[in-house]
Amino acid sequence: MSAETTLLILGASGDLTSRLLLPALGQLLTLEPHRRIRLRGAGIDDWDDAHWRETVRRSFESAGFAAAFDAIAETTYQRADITDPGDLARLLSDRDGRLALYFAVPPAVTKAACEALVGVEIPEGTVLALEKPFGVDEVTARALNATLERLVPEAQVFRIDHFLGRSTTLNLLGVRFANRIFAPVWSAQHIESVVIRYDETLGLEGRAGYYDRAGALADMIQSHLLQVMAILAMEPPATLHERDFRDATSAVLRATHVWGGDPATASRRARYTAGTIGERQLPSYADEPGVDAARQTETLAELVCEVRNERWRGVPFTLRSGKALPEKKGEVVVTFRRVNHVPEGLVGQAPGSVLRFSLGPDHMDLELNVNGGDDPFELERATIGADLGEGALKAYGEVLSGILDADATLAVRGDAAEESWRIVDPVLAAWRAGEVPLEEYPAGSLGPEGWPVLP
Repeated sequence: MSAETTLLILGASGDLTSRLLLPALGQLLTLEPHRRIRLRGAGIDDWDDAHWRETVRRSFESAGFAAAFDAIAETTYQRADITDPGDLARLLSDRDGRLALYFAVPPAVTKAACEALVGVEIPEGTVLALEKPFGVDEVTARALNATLERLVPEAQVFRIDHFLGRSTTLNLLGVRFANRIFAPVWSAQHIESVVIRYDETLGLEGRAGYYDRAGALADMIQSHLLQVMAILAMEPPATLHERDFRDATSAVLRATHVWGGDPATASRRARYTAGTIGERQLPSYADEPGVDAARQTETLAELVCEVRNERWRGVPFTLRSGKALPEKKGEVVVTFRRVNHVPEGLVGQAPGSVLRFSLGPDHMDLELNVNGGDDPFELERATIGADLGEGALKAYGEVLSGILDADATLAVRGDAAEESWRIVDPVLAAWRAGEVPLEEYPAGSLGPEGWPVLP
């Protein structure tokens, strides 16, 4: 019986495959045993089938999904240069059912491989899955998209953002669109500000080869947090199918600009120095192996944006992400405006209500003003919370599920990738010109002194 999909991992001998892709595949096959998948690997390393199978088996086993290996135990491996059209043609000819190509390789290799594919006959229905970043600016993103357009239809291109594979992100939609208490007030008339943050306790962790050329702005804000913002701010789509959903999020990005049109006042950047996080001693970022201090790469970035449309104009969207911070915290914080009038006789402050979504562990809190327990005329703050659940699949499991189902709803569309770069390109230019100072903060601190405290 033919397999429904051949999943061909290009760069199968690399770290991404064994650390993330294979464990996620093991989980997917465990939870959805009905799936019929033929797994193949290809890479530059001179492995044989036995070595590859053992790699797959160990990855499944280490993640706790050893039994799932039986479903793909006949997996094969082929040594190949994926930038060579001849090697690519041979790889694409060996398939069973629909073909999904996963580029588990550095962006420069992905670009070269896609260019090589232009001269190769690609089977109908083939899906291409690409890891970020998608270009290094708007110009290169457009060039990459032009190449991809020559290969397969846009709906068959999966620009992967594992943040969009998170159940938490989709929880935003349920809370907003399925509750009359929130749907009518989701606009600038009632919302004062939005903060989207992602703090990491990790330092560089040996990723200088990539991170020192990217930095926090490109690594997290451009590629992840802007996408989360687009989901939070989009107009209600008719359906959550691929076209309606991505039309709505892309419209938000087209309307998004740096606050006040001035990157120098709407952005901040900083780099961590030596410090302590828990029991870990971290060296200064500039002293990490592989770092070129002269690049002035930031490890903490903040950008304030405005969505210039009828619903959101005037609301600051603050996006912040950084490394070597004291606590891992990913969250979306929606602060509502104060009520217009508090009746005389109620004592105390009445700040705006705050709706807070965590980005793992998945939880929602709503902070409200309520009457006090001891004195009913004195206002107090109370929090109502709800666990939202993390979803059955890991982030990469959800990504693979979409790829294998050929459902690109939660993949980044080409125009969205270009718009994300269009938004941050002026900021990067201002930073290169020295218009925004590179500040410092000790590892384990909340950031440089003087930065605004987020709600």
